Amino acid sequence: MDMDNEAINSPRKHGVRRLLAAATVVVLAALGTVPATAAPRPATGHDAAVTGRHEARGTLLAVTPVARHDRAGVTAFLAGAGMSTDTVRHGVRAYRLTYATITPQGRPTTATGLLVLPDGGGHRLDLVSDTHGTMAHRDYAPSVGEDFGRYAPYLHAAAGRAVAAPDYLGLGKGPGRHPYMDTASAVSASLDMLRASRTAAFRLYRPLTGDVYASGFSQGGQVAMALGKALQHGADRHFRLRALAPVSGPYDIEHAETPALFDGRVNDTSGLFYMTYFLTAQNRLHPLWKDPSEAFREPYADVVDDLFDGSHYEEEIIPALPANLRELLTDRYYRELQHPTGALLAAIRAQDGTCAWKPAVPVRLYTSSGDTDVPVANARSCAADLARRGVRAPVVDQGDLSHNETYLTSGPQIVRWFDRLAARR
Repeated sequence: MDMDNEAINSPRKHGVRRLLAAATVVVLAALGTVPATAAPRPATGHDAAVTGRHEARGTLLAVTPVARHDRAGVTAFLAGAGMSTDTVRHGVRAYRLTYATITPQGRPTTATGLLVLPDGGGHRLDLVSDTHGTMAHRDYAPSVGEDFGRYAPYLHAAAGRAVAAPDYLGLGKGPGRHPYMDTASAVSASLDMLRASRTAAFRLYRPLTGDVYASGFSQGGQVAMALGKALQHGADRHFRLRALAPVSGPYDIEHAETPALFDGRVNDTSGLFYMTYFLTAQNRLHPLWKDPSEAFREPYADVVDDLFDGSHYEEEIIPALPANLRELLTDRYYRELQHPTGALLAAIRAQDGTCAWKPAVPVRLYTSSGDTDVPVANARSCAADLARRGVRAPVVDQGDLSHNETYLTSGPQIVRWFDRLAARR
């Protein structure tokens, strides 16, 4: 989840978003930054879908250079967003990876993601898994858009680590629609991105150590916790989880996030956007209604699904919706959302529980009490889940900051923490 009244994924409108995007454009223009045109030993040379063969999960299908920035360029890019840049030690090289993975139903498909390597530093690199927040338009995915989705990858890579940032299914250059907030497929796509990154890094002469530091923002914070669990439980023998540092994740949709939609802790615009995205995506995976008019009032019942097809920007989606959930949903479904049962409750619970395990690595949960997109109650719920299993996970409350500001403040702190943990090995 990555969308509040100051959302900054889109370079078009809405206050801070417009200012940050404009700063990005100015920085890139001033630097004359252009995508790299070649890379050593590319996998297949071009972005492409699977060519008819069912490749093994995580098979690298293509490596496409997409950006290169020197240290000054990275510093300017991050500083333009208001981020601390004291951890920027290197320039970065960024590549779009196309790789084999699976759909939510387990069928073969492809996905894309961004691999970022430091331009300099050690030969063998630790890896940061960075999982991004809510994006409605596929072109805001990290491997395509030079935007908010690249702040974290560039930040971590400039500190000297490789970064694997999956686009998830249906975003970036991947086929189909994005199964928004489907935790299982987000984890499988993220895990397969790690595998593809291992192959690509080796071919680019920067082999990985196998140590993984997992972080992510908003939707990606939830994914980071679930991916960490998969790695600790041996999902791939090549990777060792070293630390978890998610930011503002919706870890408890049933007991924290959904109730906050109705008591003012989540602002109306964000709540409307997130929940409409969630309901339409979940309905394709776990049917919630036979006809959309059961859940949505007219005229919205006929348009909501198409608004989230991956080709619409938030600036198109929000004006096409009413002011709040009460005006969007039928009376019956509005009550159902307040007290979920049946298929809706099952869909919600399928995404919860990402903190219900016992990490054997250090964990920090970053959040803000001022966040009106993903309230601090989510992090507190996650910390309580971990505490019940004997794990102390500090909740780092950044205070009265908005959702996106929470990451801009937390990101550099996470880099410094990862540095300290790595130094102890």
